[in-house]
Amino acid sequence: MVGRARLTLAAVALLTVVCALAALRLQPSTGIDTFVSKSSADSRATQTDDTQFGAAPVVVLLRVPISDLLQTRDLERVSELEACLAGQQLRFDKSLGAMVPVAAAKAKPYGGAASACGALMRTRPTQVVYGPGTFLNRAVSAVSGEVRTLTAAAAKSVQAAEAAALKLAEAKGLSTTQADAAAKEAGELALDQQLGSLGKLADQTGISSAPSIENPSFLSQIVLSSGTTPKARFAYLFPSSDAAVIQVRLRGSLSDSQEAQAISLIRRAVAMPAFKLAGGSYLVTGEPVVLSDVGASITGQLLLLLVGAAVVMAVVLLIGFRRRLRLLPLVLALAAAGITFGLTSLVGGSLTMAAVAVLPILVGLGVDYGVQFQSGTPRRSVVIAALATAGGFLALLLSPVPMVQGFGLLLVAGVGIALAVVAVSVPAALTLVGRGSGAPRNAAPQNRPRVDKHNSWLWKSTRVPLLMAKRPRLVIAIGVVLAVAGWALETQTAVQSDITKLVPPGMPALKALDTLEQVTGVSGEIDVVVHANTVTTPKTVAWMISYENRIVEHFGYSAANGCTKATLCPALSLPDLFQSATSANSTTATNSSKATALTQTSINSLLSTVPGYFQRAVLTADRRYATLAFGIRLMPLSQQRSVIAYMRSQLHPPAGVSASLAGLPVLAADADGALSSAPRRLLTLLAGLVLVAVVLFALFRERRRVIVALVPIVLATGWSALIVYLLRIPLNPMSASLGALVIAIATEFSVLLAERVRSEHATGWSLPTAIEHAYRSTGAAVVISGVTAIAGFGVLMLSNIAMLRDFGIVTLVDMTVSLVGVLLLLPAVIKLAEPPAQITMKRPVQPVRREPPRREPPRQPHVPAP
Repeated sequence: MVGRARLTLAAVALLTVVCALAALRLQPSTGIDTFVSKSSADSRATQTDDTQFGAAPVVVLLRVPISDLLQTRDLERVSELEACLAGQQLRFDKSLGAMVPVAAAKAKPYGGAASACGALMRTRPTQVVYGPGTFLNRAVSAVSGEVRTLTAAAAKSVQAAEAAALKLAEAKGLSTTQADAAAKEAGELALDQQLGSLGKLADQTGISSAPSIENPSFLSQIVLSSGTTPKARFAYLFPSSDAAVIQVRLRGSLSDSQEAQAISLIRRAVAMPAFKLAGGSYLVTGEPVVLSDVGASITGQLLLLLVGAAVVMAVVLLIGFRRRLRLLPLVLALAAAGITFGLTSLVGGSLTMAAVAVLPILVGLGVDYGVQFQSGTPRRSVVIAALATAGGFLALLLSPVPMVQGFGLLLVAGVGIALAVVAVSVPAALTLVGRGSGAPRNAAPQNRPRVDKHNSWLWKSTRVPLLMAKRPRLVIAIGVVLAVAGWALETQTAVQSDITKLVPPGMPALKALDTLEQVTGVSGEIDVVVHANTVTTPKTVAWMISYENRIVEHFGYSAANGCTKATLCPALSLPDLFQSATSANSTTATNSSKATALTQTSINSLLSTVPGYFQRAVLTADRRYATLAFGIRLMPLSQQRSVIAYMRSQLHPPAGVSASLAGLPVLAADADGALSSAPRRLLTLLAGLVLVAVVLFALFRERRRVIVALVPIVLATGWSALIVYLLRIPLNPMSASLGALVIAIATEFSVLLAERVRSEHATGWSLPTAIEHAYRSTGAAVVISGVTAIAGFGVLMLSNIAMLRDFGIVTLVDMTVSLVGVLLLLPAVIKLAEPPAQITMKRPVQPVRREPPRREPPRQPHVPAP
């Protein structure tokens, strides 16, 4: 037996080491798909948007006065930075007066191949980059090209006039000198006419300087409306007079690690001395940056929580668990956690923020099972309790948040692994130290150890449960009142699903995002993805223009006031390309007039003149997808849901055309709506109870035993809801599923105690005595186990991730109240559930082994004294 015990422990140790090494390969995952299901309609639309036009933008905020940015030196550096981020190199084209990309085959990265620009050029993680430098260079190129076209046309007109005059002079028989003079005079007259036409065009467009990227005066005419105020329609590039924005959309197909690497390269590129501004600075931010930084901190959080859990559990066991090998449960729990995370890595799992929370909880549960096995709790009772707990965790699969679903699955797997490790390792370890497999079970009453009623805290602690059993109806009534209050108030608890509010509050990336919101007034971007066989038909384009104008007008935007007081602002969209053709910036134009102004020829002609970089941001090459972008201001998620609901209600595209909302704000609003749904939370709660009941009934096959165990669990869900409301801590994707967790953990407490009382009662003790014995033995182990399980949740308070920290605070208090409540309520439930004949029983009904009567020597007859 000793040899087999050693072999068993060696096998567990080997498996632990192998799996722990595999766990080191786990990659953090903080993508938006961990918060919102990929199967939802909005998620699918966002995936389409990411694939066709690039993922949510990484934003480079330029803190520089626009008047300084338009100077040649700074604008050249910004242009080269944007080219670097796009994996390109620029050269100056004298004929266009602008910087244009070098052919890809000849392009050399800024700073050399080893620089961040070199890595970006090799890996090509960006799908589209647009900012002030790219915009102005393309604008100059377009104007220069148009000017060249007009100049060439003017020259042809002059030449035609001269040729016609010369031909006429020759027909009249004029001399060569006279004919040349007539031709020259006709040419000068034609030139004057062309110059007059060009002058009128300059007056209409407001362009009075030579188009050149080195001409600040010309650039000011393009960008500024008056003084230093940028034009409202360019707010997505120039949000204020002292700020500009570069948007970098990464390819939607990048993995989390590739996205993190791309963001790191963007930061390195922005920090290169070659791109340093003379009078300004850069700030790299955006929601993808925040999520990427959280992912980078997850591994450190895992180590912190592991150490914290080990220390807390060790202290609890050293103080409360008075047995040899008292730290054995902790060692086995850590082994089970290592095996669980190792297997997760081997099956291709990843580390989400929720998965990190599994570690201390799993360690707590593993210690719990180890304590129960070492304390001699019947193995069958522990297995039943663990299976019922796993059933409660399965209810987490109904959560609308994918990472919470993964959290539930990982807990279920972890419970099974921890139970298996403890079940095979505890007997082996006890065999090696010569203790056997535990304390005797179901011993006869007179053979049980006696307890000193005057000095034992166990004796004193059992007085309270016995008092509860004396007034069962009153106790249960109080429990029901508190539970009903909790269920009623649960719908009033606030919900927080804004991703930026669930991450470490002191993160530099988060502070940068706050700065971006303050400067631009925009917290995110909502896209409308339009799909059709061809989205550039007059009817579809007219609808897009009408929809954009109708939406921004409704939410307070106007060309005169810009985004100052608007809830939504227009961003880079396909309709912006047709403003000149349809007066798109006029919110009073009718749909019919816009449709009349557009023809297929004019649309095709205009698109042929639009720079490719501009088109790629709003229109796919096959013209099957287009996007309309809106910047949304920072606001509560409930108000954001209302904005999105209105935008969705106005989506009435033409026949054959589909349109869907997409973007991080849409997904955040979806998550908020799902988490705020009281029916959904109630469904999760009921599912947890049903699953636990099914497991218990399948194992007990006795309705009374199931009801006895379930009543305290049901009421504990109400108590936990009441505590959450009183703490005033908003629910987040983790704590919104707290009811299912309470069910899962409270089930173990209830089952172990109820079954021990039943076991004691079955040996012949009266019910009060059975409760007393059960609470002295199993009750002490349950308290220690409960403390370790609760401590596992409490360790989450050490995390700097707001979602995990708040979850730890709520569960620490909540589970403590649930444990105490179950311990106090269970005796009352047991008493009411017992048949009257058994409740009043004073003596054992089962025969017990008695000592044979001792024979007394025969008495001698009494002889009176003489």
